[in-house]
Amino acid sequence: MARAFADISFTGSVKAAQSLYGSRESNRSFELADDPRNTLGDAEAEFIAGRDSFYQATVGENGWPYVQHRGGPIGFVKVLDERTLGYADYRGNRQYISVGNINSDDRISLIFMDYVNRRRIKIWGRAKIVHESENMELVARLEDSHYRARIERAVIIHVEAFEWNCPQHITPRYTEDEVREIVKQVTEQQTANVLASPEKLTALGSGQLPLVITGVRQLTPRIRAFELRAPDGADLPPVSAGSHLKVPVLMAEGKTEWRHYSISSNPARRDIYEIAVQREDNGRGGSVNIHQQYQLGLVLHCDFPRNNFVAELTNDSAVLIAGGVGITAIKPVMQAMRAKNIACELHYAARSTTDMAYRDRLQRELNNNFYGYYSGGQRMSIEAILRKLQPESHVYVCGPQKLINEVISTGMRLGVARERIHSERFGVEHQASDKSFELELRGRDQLITVANNESALEAIENAGLAIGSECRVGNCGQCVVKVLAGKVEHRDSVLTDAEKAEGKMCSCVSRALSDKLVIDL
Repeated sequence: MARAFADISFTGSVKAAQSLYGSRESNRSFELADDPRNTLGDAEAEFIAGRDSFYQATVGENGWPYVQHRGGPIGFVKVLDERTLGYADYRGNRQYISVGNINSDDRISLIFMDYVNRRRIKIWGRAKIVHESENMELVARLEDSHYRARIERAVIIHVEAFEWNCPQHITPRYTEDEVREIVKQVTEQQTANVLASPEKLTALGSGQLPLVITGVRQLTPRIRAFELRAPDGADLPPVSAGSHLKVPVLMAEGKTEWRHYSISSNPARRDIYEIAVQREDNGRGGSVNIHQQYQLGLVLHCDFPRNNFVAELTNDSAVLIAGGVGITAIKPVMQAMRAKNIACELHYAARSTTDMAYRDRLQRELNNNFYGYYSGGQRMSIEAILRKLQPESHVYVCGPQKLINEVISTGMRLGVARERIHSERFGVEHQASDKSFELELRGRDQLITVANNESALEAIENAGLAIGSECRVGNCGQCVVKVLAGKVEHRDSVLTDAEKAEGKMCSCVSRALSDKLVIDL
């Protein structure tokens, strides 16, 4: 809720109720917000343009509210400018209740719903009735060329305030066309998997920890969860919140490679590990192969779990921030904190609600301490989140490097001690500006070229040299090399400033700003 909404809705009796039920202090900040939120932006305009109906409330002269459902072609409500909405009013049942109410009291409230993605926006404004004879050009702007009916009048609404509301308790509902499209996508993916699947595997990998796949669940259209148990049903090695598992995957030409995935199941459980893998169709092929190869009964010989994220859970309150599939590392941290009665709140951003893995479970467990953000809905404001951070609270963030960088830089600017911010990323992002460079190995008559789309670690391995590595995304520090000459662009999340000053570099993610680096293996 923003200031304009608070100005309208927080009447004296509402404030009295807030005081009575203990929420007055938490709501007071809305009245002091800098942003009144009374101008529609691109996200709001796009959302409204995609709707084919809305709910509208007006007030009669006797004080009674009248709620009406209005429908039409998709986009029949037009955003005329950042403070104005309009829609054409066609001949209906001729009771004219809403029209009469607007003529006597221009206050109006609208609710637009997106049931598929569990989103809604509420708008308060002042309405007026405009006839064609009064403004022919304005009425013409509201016509729909595909909806051949005569407009009786236009309803024009001046926006006073709006607010994106919590998705809780919105039940997803789908039109016939939406169901048809979902079925089409699932069918195409299943067909592709069948055509691309290799001969059925029974075992894979060379690690010391055998795990058998006993369950497969589709969490989102791109994220699939795999339940892993000991082949003999025994308890698995204990794990701490934030641990990851190194799993094998069969790549091209029969080569087995390793991938790292957070153990997303509750760390208190000893009977299973669960990992959730997001399919990246434009990636290096590991996630796609896992989706195709990992079937019930396959035995994976993995390495024992490790934790590069959370050294030890603090007993202080915490703010948890997740971006996309980064929720797989954050979810077990939340569950461990709740088991220890540590107060925490979760802020979770994804492209849409359908892309939010574990969303329903997280909402049930956290209730009002769960905040979801998605395209077309309320945006995540790192600054707003960290400004409310308690002095003793810690921050745990997992997601794309851009999100992690923003949390760290914003936190430090606001005076949050760096040691109170814990981060882990789940992938390496090559940038369009990345350029190739050379590695010169001290004591060896050898130059290694690092291409713009590969890491220094990969180039070293491709040259046939042995180098230790673990996470391969800059979280663990196992692949550190000593830089003797040249300028480094550090992209890891594990080295301290002092270690970087000593010349240490994580070869899996960091790159050269100079044309060449001289390193010592």
